[in-house]
Amino acid sequence: MDERLKQQLNFILEIDKEKNILRQTHLSGHGRRENDAEHAWHMAIMAYLLKDYANEPVDIAKVMIMCLIHDIVEIDAGDTYAYDAEGLKTQKAREDAAKERIFSLLPEDQKEELTALFDEFEDYQTPESKFAHSMDNLQPLLLNNSNGGGDWREHQVTSEQVYGRQRKTQLGSETLYKVTDQILRENIEKGNIKER
Repeated sequence: MDERLKQQLNFILEIDKEKNILRQTHLSGHGRRENDAEHAWHMAIMAYLLKDYANEPVDIAKVMIMCLIHDIVEIDAGDTYAYDAEGLKTQKAREDAAKERIFSLLPEDQKEELTALFDEFEDYQTPESKFAHSMDNLQPLLLNNSNGGGDWREHQVTSEQVYGRQRKTQLGSETLYKVTDQILRENIEKGNIKER
């Protein structure tokens, strides 16, 4: 086996570990907690299906790859809950170290390509990264709403916290933000999200 193929297969096996990283969000229908790989797959499918609602034209293949790789770093860094103030302080450093280790398993050209896509997602500047982030916000929101807001109640999430994160959805899709806002208002009214 040549070295390039060996590196690619090693990376493929390594990222299988993403299936072991549990998130705080539960599957729809009050299921178990989802894992990072399921979240990434769901986001990628959503991006393809909802691409017509992006604020700007996007390269949908690029968006889907961003969705698929954005949480690979959590194999080493762990999942940082969106509303964990302490965990968010060290998230970037942990994820940068993980990015270097994991993507370094690949041949250099593919390491550079995936690192650039990961960094583009994180920088939140391009139409593709903004739309991918909209998927990253919308996906857990849809699951949580389907579960009667249970995860918001469990973590005592406030409207200020959830709107702080979800307002960024409109940078990628004004249309999907309107849906988001409606879902949040309904869950605030039901008491699933605390007013303050």
